[in-house]
Amino acid sequence: MRIIAGRFRGRPLQAPAGQATRPTADRVREALFSMLASRLGSFEGLRVADLYAGSGALGLEAISRGAAHATFVEKDPKAQAAIKSNAAKLEIAEQVRIVGGSALSLPRSDGFDLIFADPPYAPGSGSAVVKSVSDADWLAPGGWMAVETDRREPVDAGDYEIDVEREIGRARITLLRRP
Repeated sequence: MRIIAGRFRGRPLQAPAGQATRPTADRVREALFSMLASRLGSFEGLRVADLYAGSGALGLEAISRGAAHATFVEKDPKAQAAIKSNAAKLEIAEQVRIVGGSALSLPRSDGFDLIFADPPYAPGSGSAVVKSVSDADWLAPGGWMAVETDRREPVDAGDYEIDVEREIGRARITLLRRP
């Protein structure tokens, strides 16, 4: 697994040991960032959150492309260690914050400009994380949220608007926007 584009393009990322995480496939990551780039124009200065972060690939990719800061929410200690190691190897530890715990019980926070959520492929998991983000007020007005689910699993947008849904292999990417 590698960073796709930006200042760290081609740099390898460490994945957590074991089967507890399912990294987003490179093809899905490329499609997701292409979809976001066409809507955002630039990632410069964005505050990003990566929920169910695993290796941190999505948030680290955003930093590589210019995001100012990324907060990673991950409950698995092995995955937290992988994120910390990846940030250290990229020399961006000051741009990274790791929050241990579940993405379904987020603490209140200032809004993020962009949120990635890659929950386990289970019925209702995408809709549950959207509700959690909304309840904790994590998405800033005008902000974007990308949710990856199993391709057969639609996402309930709740208070947000669905901009686009795209199926890529066995994944469904849903882009939501907060009005």
